[in-house]
Amino acid sequence: MVITDTHPDPAAEVPSLALRDAAQRLLPAQRGRACLRGGDAAELALEPGGLTARGGLIAALEADREAEIVVDARGCTLIPGLVDCHTHLPFAGWRAGEYERKIRGDAYEAIAREGGGIAASARALRESSDAAVLAQSAAIASEMLAAGTTAFECKSGYGLAREAELRALRLAGELDDVVAQRTTSTALLAHAIPPGHTADSWLAEVEAMVPEVIATGAVSALDIFVESIAFGTEHLERMGALAAAAGVDLRAHVEQLSTMRSVTVALRAGARSVDHLSQIHPDDIAPLAAAPCAAVLLPGAEFMNAERCAPARALLDAGAIVVLATDANPGTSPVLSLPLIVGLAVRRYGMSTREALAAVTLNAAWTLRLEREIGSLEVGKRADLVLLDCPAEHIAYRFGRNPVAATFVGGRPAWVRPDQAWRVRTR
Repeated sequence: MVITDTHPDPAAEVPSLALRDAAQRLLPAQRGRACLRGGDAAELALEPGGLTARGGLIAALEADREAEIVVDARGCTLIPGLVDCHTHLPFAGWRAGEYERKIRGDAYEAIAREGGGIAASARALRESSDAAVLAQSAAIASEMLAAGTTAFECKSGYGLAREAELRALRLAGELDDVVAQRTTSTALLAHAIPPGHTADSWLAEVEAMVPEVIATGAVSALDIFVESIAFGTEHLERMGALAAAAGVDLRAHVEQLSTMRSVTVALRAGARSVDHLSQIHPDDIAPLAAAPCAAVLLPGAEFMNAERCAPARALLDAGAIVVLATDANPGTSPVLSLPLIVGLAVRRYGMSTREALAAVTLNAAWTLRLEREIGSLEVGKRADLVLLDCPAEHIAYRFGRNPVAATFVGGRPAWVRPDQAWRVRTR
């Protein structure tokens, strides 16, 4: 019924919105929590009721029946808009051939060393026009919107050269202008070692590049891939120093394919998140759990790449800020749906529904420093909302099915499933 793939005119008045008679609403036990650690997700309530938004913000946790747009939410679950804090948009092309090789038993490391992996996506980006990259990425964002994603992170990293990285960040900014969702940009300047470089020589290039990257004003974090086929812990330390000097966050891909003992290095460098963690050393779980650093788990990549599962239960039990994300990328995780990620996490990690929902709402917003604006159903926050056509527990139970009936961004209907259009009435 309603598909809004672009930002609405900011000067246009946002109509009032009321969702009434939901069977469940995911509500925090107390207002103002920045994030939920470990077992804190058990505090989340699933109780019936409504919600009103005015001027694009949540105005009340009850329905105003005189609102300009009224949504019949009977039998549905109302949750905050989903936040995907780890994607590799924008990118060009896909790498389905590599997936066929992996199924036959070829290791990702071998494919990468032969010019596949990140290098293949860098070639695709280089050979694609700006219009083609934006068209593909906007189409992906539309699919994400239909699956409830109302905010997501973009990354560079497929440039592997100064001008190409700057181009990727520029395209991320242009993508923000043409999609319904809120986006943030992360400069993944140390994703792979470009041809003709060593890890050390490329980090020197990155150090020279960072001032120009920061000068764009659009980048909120620097990122690095720490792995045997990429960069080491000494490069992680250098990237941390660059981020601190630039006044932006440090994020790090760590412990995905091998145990590098990079978590404590990232913590010393003040990382906002450490992502993947399939191979985290057991001794590093407690320090991570005690730190103001998110453990961003990517079960889609683990499943598609046949990786070990991250120890989510141990991290939760230790009190960590656990986050889930898609890792949407053309190689190791061509997965766009956060409901699918929730299903994987519940089954493979043993997470509860509330834990998994906290991980794709408030905790994901915290990772992107958006927790004051989005991530929970609280008065004063932006009315980014998702209406599910089923109980919350069915997200994981009915695995692979999209349960989203409607997605609202800033109080506006951004996507409504055609068979659910009857629920939305405009006065």
